[in-house]
Amino acid sequence: MDLNFNINEDYNKQLLSDVRQKISKIKLGGGKSKIEKQHQAGKLTARERLDFLFDNDTESIEIGALAGYDMYNEHGGCPAAGVIVKIGYVSGKLCIVVANDATVKAGAWFPITGKKNLRAQDIAIENNLPIIYLVDSAGVYLPLQDEIFPDKDNFGRIFRNNAIMSSMGITQIAAVMGSCVAGGAYLPIMSDEALIVDKTGSIFLAGSYLVKAAIGENIDNETLGGATTHCEISGVTDYKAANDQDALDRIKSIMGKIGDFDKAGFNRIAPALPKENPEEIYGILPKSRTDQYDMYEIIKRLVDNSEFDEYKAGYGQTIITAYARINGWAVGIVANQRKLIKTAKGEMQFGGVIYSDSADKATRFIANCNQKKIPLVFLQDVTGFMVGSKSEHGGIIKDGAKMVNAVANSVVPKFTVIIGNSYGAGNYAMCGRAYDPRFFIAWPSAELAVMGGSQAAKVLLQIEASTLKAKGEELTPEKEAKLFEEIKSKYDKQTSPYYAAARLWTDAIIDPLNTRKWISMGIEAANHKPIEKPFNLGILQV
Repeated sequence: MDLNFNINEDYNKQLLSDVRQKISKIKLGGGKSKIEKQHQAGKLTARERLDFLFDNDTESIEIGALAGYDMYNEHGGCPAAGVIVKIGYVSGKLCIVVANDATVKAGAWFPITGKKNLRAQDIAIENNLPIIYLVDSAGVYLPLQDEIFPDKDNFGRIFRNNAIMSSMGITQIAAVMGSCVAGGAYLPIMSDEALIVDKTGSIFLAGSYLVKAAIGENIDNETLGGATTHCEISGVTDYKAANDQDALDRIKSIMGKIGDFDKAGFNRIAPALPKENPEEIYGILPKSRTDQYDMYEIIKRLVDNSEFDEYKAGYGQTIITAYARINGWAVGIVANQRKLIKTAKGEMQFGGVIYSDSADKATRFIANCNQKKIPLVFLQDVTGFMVGSKSEHGGIIKDGAKMVNAVANSVVPKFTVIIGNSYGAGNYAMCGRAYDPRFFIAWPSAELAVMGGSQAAKVLLQIEASTLKAKGEELTPEKEAKLFEEIKSKYDKQTSPYYAAARLWTDAIIDPLNTRKWISMGIEAANHKPIEKPFNLGILQV
């Protein structure tokens, strides 16, 4: 291995270490004292509940662990958005579980909490995946109620989704393991089956203090809406559990009796590991986001047996299109090549840039995968489409639009991994969040924005200089340098993978070595829902 390999390896492993340290702290939720308080109340924490519920020695993936990161600091923060969302196996059935973390502001809902809950429901809906709610929440976080309550994709959307999933036949199970108040009380009752834990679980539209204030009635919370009340008097809940473990065991029993599902029929054979060492990814991926590297070497370390069948290998080479397998599943890979390319015409093309020929090739390949019912995997390291008179005269906008059209209308499951850059319209064409990938995940090396910090600073400086010139003023070198650093610093923060993950623009920042697991479990989840409509590109400017 050369020196650059070692430098890259050290740098990328340090990035990964930073991610692990942040997530390790996030997993403490509201802190050790709040965890101890939960235990003293006879309750497991949200993460302990999930560990108890999922089958032993099986894989799981966590959605949005970094949601809320470095947000709401003036309110004391909101680690993991105050709710844990994981996909895993319960009694052998793949499902998604949503668990309120009562150590974070008593499980109250911040705006990002609502967004994360909706993301979990979206995953259940698009994959026909059973969903389990472990409820322990004080309801809406009142100081921010205007950002969580009234809009289309706010709190009320949760219950709309409950109703939609019920009509679709998607299994929903709710266990009330703590507070369940106000509007939130509808969630467990709109589920197929509802459990409540004796003495610690409670459900009511208004607690005892509000009842006293509203109608003058004196009543305690247990009598108002505890397990005995709802299992023996109101009939609101279906099962009374002695404790958390009893409730979780009951869920396991219910899940174990669910029948099989109609499958999409995606192709899978016996899995095989890559022949090339996946750990070498850390050394192949360069430290600088502007440096060139060979995306083929990354692909070889992600796919079974390090084998793939490349489509149109000699044409449109800044995008690689290839059929391969990941953990046995057949996939179609669309990846940005980051090497400088010399075409058959003797022209040079920059790696990471989408040209007309590469957009044309990708469009055809995406259509082929839809015809063959092969899930798509997009490996993003893209700075955008090629600009300049030659590209404009050659119809780059038309060819780019065709690629975006194919991505938008694709009916097979799509999975997107941001390996490096994810800039501008390149993000869209390579299946950014707006194009409904089943999972949208990032490596620690990812950057996501309209453009990089340096480019943005240069553009904005040009605008500032023009504005001052129109006023008869000049931008001095000193002021220019200061302004450049201010703009670049702001953009660099916003291009960070943490900034994106905190806002759920991405589902997770993952270890590159876990990419195969995410894609494999994603396709397994997608296999729960047969494709319901044919692939149709609509009208294209040919």
